[in-house]
Amino acid sequence: MNINKIQEDLQQLLPSGTVRSGEVLKSYVFTQIGGKADILAAPVSYEEIRTIVTYARENHIPLTILGNGSNVIIRDGGIRGIVLQTSELSQIEIHGELLVAQCGAKIIDASNYALEHNLSGLEFACGIPGTVGGALYMNAGAYGGEVKDVLESALALNQSGEMVTLTGDDLEWGYRHSIFASGEYIVLEARFALKQGDPALIKASMDELTHLRESKQPLEYPSCGSVFKRPPGRYAGQLIQESGLQGTRIGGAEVSRKHAGFIVNADNATASDYIGLIQHVRSAVKDKFGVELETEVKIIGEE
Repeated sequence: MNINKIQEDLQQLLPSGTVRSGEVLKSYVFTQIGGKADILAAPVSYEEIRTIVTYARENHIPLTILGNGSNVIIRDGGIRGIVLQTSELSQIEIHGELLVAQCGAKIIDASNYALEHNLSGLEFACGIPGTVGGALYMNAGAYGGEVKDVLESALALNQSGEMVTLTGDDLEWGYRHSIFASGEYIVLEARFALKQGDPALIKASMDELTHLRESKQPLEYPSCGSVFKRPPGRYAGQLIQESGLQGTRIGGAEVSRKHAGFIVNADNATASDYIGLIQHVRSAVKDKFGVELETEVKIIGEE
């Protein structure tokens, strides 16, 4: 794989977007860990996304989609091929009671934009740090709300490079899952069906949820958010806490003393530290409770 040629080709194909080689990825993820990308491309339009996807497919180049990296661990060896980073696609608009947000917009910003327009339905997302694309990918949720509850439709790019609209059962909603996790589609845009509401009540709900988040989560440290999915009938954080794992460290990665469901970058952790600690936690909980914890965080890249 000729990295220089890929960079030159993409710079010609993306006159408005950004193309860099050898970019260190730790500044693009919340954990602040991770190796380099062969090529990092930041498109500024849906057409440029289609151009990158088509180029990668036709030239048999691996392609990885990266939002703002809030629930991602990138291994220390970095990512081969092209990393398509969506942060430049961040527009949010209101059409009546419909909020339309591009894939790279932050879901927190969408929640705040809804508040500014007296629209209710996205209050639950006021503390979720990911992008709209990432929120759809994993059916993000918090405090009783989920993306599937308010999503009317999604504009997506399929493997043939066609833009399609997905609704309802097309999206294959599940707990922290959607059709986008299959890799068949790339999120371009989300359309949320909201309702007019009392701005004071909307703000009060968001203020309460923000207080809960700030009081319970270790926001003072870099982290990938909640590491594990909720086991049926249990809570991952409670199982980890009752296993006596809070404060456990491998290298610079530590099981949070504030919320056991979080692993924080306490002291210049590496991805290997994180992954080793995840494996240790899973093993300890399995031994004590017989529960197999499943990771919610997405681990990508090379060793």
